[in-house]
Amino acid sequence: MVYRSFSSLVGLGVVLGTLLAVSLVASPSFAASSKASGNPFDQLKGYWRGGGTVTPMGGKPEKVSCRVTYNVAGSAVTQTMNCAGTDYKVNTTSKLNYNGGKISGSWNESTYSATGGVSGTAKGNTVHARISGDKFSGRMSISVSGKGHTINIVQFDSGSGAYRPVANVSLRR
Repeated sequence: MVYRSFSSLVGLGVVLGTLLAVSLVASPSFAASSKASGNPFDQLKGYWRGGGTVTPMGGKPEKVSCRVTYNVAGSAVTQTMNCAGTDYKVNTTSKLNYNGGKISGSWNESTYSATGGVSGTAKGNTVHARISGDKFSGRMSISVSGKGHTINIVQFDSGSGAYRPVANVSLRR
């Protein structure tokens, strides 16, 4: 496997991992569970899998498969994600906190040694957030329904000054 350049892939992979953790906060079943248990991350516990398409900066779309595990402790969650395609591999750990509709936290990508932060809001079945780091800047939107969720990511292209689509991923238990 020949991996694409760091700048075109690391931010995208790290954002995918962070988005997966953030996205479940907006789930209708998540909201009902958090009211009943007092723990907003209870519905995150366990193993998720799925896939989708990523498009690195200047590259062609590529299908990826992803595996995600969530470990919950109170109002915090640690998420471990592994995604891979033919020319793409990423391994991330994200640590997030949820407080009053706000999401904040950090991510680390071990394949490319990158780190950054995430901040945003969760309301109903939708999440809107900003992802930042030394090698990636972007935005995400997440739509949750039933036992799955879809994540759409756009990356800021400093050359053009515009955002461009880079990922669409769906996960299920």
